[in-house]
Amino acid sequence: MTDVATAPVRPPSARFTIGVSLKMYFSHARTLEWSTEIAEIARRHPAVRQGVVELFVVPTFPSLVPVQEALAGTPVRLGAQDLATDDAGAFTGEVSGAELAEIGCTLAEMGHAERRALFHEDDAVVAAKTAAALRHGITPLLCVGEADETSPALAALEVTQQLDLALAAADEAGLTGALLVAYEPLWAIGAPVPASAGHITAVVAAVEEHLAGLPDRAGSRVIYGGSAGPGLLTGLDGRVRGLFLGRFAHDASAVERILDEALALDETLAGSAATTATADTAVPRDRVTS
Repeated sequence: MTDVATAPVRPPSARFTIGVSLKMYFSHARTLEWSTEIAEIARRHPAVRQGVVELFVVPTFPSLVPVQEALAGTPVRLGAQDLATDDAGAFTGEVSGAELAEIGCTLAEMGHAERRALFHEDDAVVAAKTAAALRHGITPLLCVGEADETSPALAALEVTQQLDLALAAADEAGLTGALLVAYEPLWAIGAPVPASAGHITAVVAAVEEHLAGLPDRAGSRVIYGGSAGPGLLTGLDGRVRGLFLGRFAHDASAVERILDEALALDETLAGSAATTATADTAVPRDRVTS
């Protein structure tokens, strides 16, 4: 049997990663109903069946096991909204990465603006949680984002600094593994509309470049959250590798519409790549000999 602590889960080669956090909006019954709808969509939708999209869901702690059962037979990944900094002990109310891995979670969220603001989690706590996830083969779903609306360059600087601080404990412990980074500018969370496409793509590109320089984080991916919903993936023209959805995905049909977008974008991008490849390999007429 493979030891999960030595076999970290890495994001797949899917073109897009789409995920949903339910936060604390749903009842237990509604969570299971929604998860069953998502599972049915995942079983039939070509974007998921063909591996174009990696789909994940992040329900509340009491729902994790029954949601895992609802998702059985699908490739949908299960994530937790939090995890403890420690692996065992007298920590009333906490849930460890060890237990999350045991029940089938392959993602755990940390660094969200709400956790920082409401529960006073600082950079040291986020770093400890990132390390705890990696210790157990769980992909950190690391939320980063600038506090105030600013230029993409300044936003990218702030976000990459957050990323480095979040990795400090893992780096010190020699823990390797990919991250799933959710870029969520704080000023866009809960707003009527997301950040502009130009801002999103510029910051995401900067974070991807930063991650590319970290060999211990090979296979990492950056997606966008912050008032993300149907239409945004198309508006980003495939330049961002996915979305982290919130309230706009409470209706499962909205998730299906985003999967439709992803499939259409994949076909467009594949066609563009094929055209470019054909043009690059074509022999100029003045070089053709008889």
